[in-house]
Amino acid sequence: MVVWNKVSFEISEINSGALSVTPCIDGIPLTTLVAEFEDASGYTDPAGGYGGLIPSYFNFGPLVRYFCGPEENQDESDNNKQIYVLGCECGELGCWPLMASVTPVEAGYRWAGFNQPFRPQRDYDAFGPFVFERGQYEAAVRDAARRSEPAS
Repeated sequence: MVVWNKVSFEISEINSGALSVTPCIDGIPLTTLVAEFEDASGYTDPAGGYGGLIPSYFNFGPLVRYFCGPEENQDESDNNKQIYVLGCECGELGCWPLMASVTPVEAGYRWAGFNQPFRPQRDYDAFGPFVFERGQYEAAVRDAARRSEPAS
């Protein structure tokens, strides 16, 4: 039996007026979850330091496509596609990102394979995986996109 996690997204305005998008898993910001994991794992150089993604700063394309993948690429075996799920708390994506594989699975999506590209020696195997029911996940992503992307 699959135990589903629930995803949501906090949208907040940062000091420049841009909007930051922070994933939350089961109601807890991913920034908090990964900082606690890093601290408990002894990764204190630094632990945490993450912030949400800022779509207006970077060309993610539409958030729905970014977090769900292109429909023609919905293949469960394609689990090596990593995306940024968090950026640095300074707002710069390339400064201190957290990456993960976001993979469509039967009836849902799985976030796994977390890594911090500037600390490749860190082992995130015990962080996650997080598995989301497809309808709930896609609705949360659409809602985040609606609240954070400019109207076209």
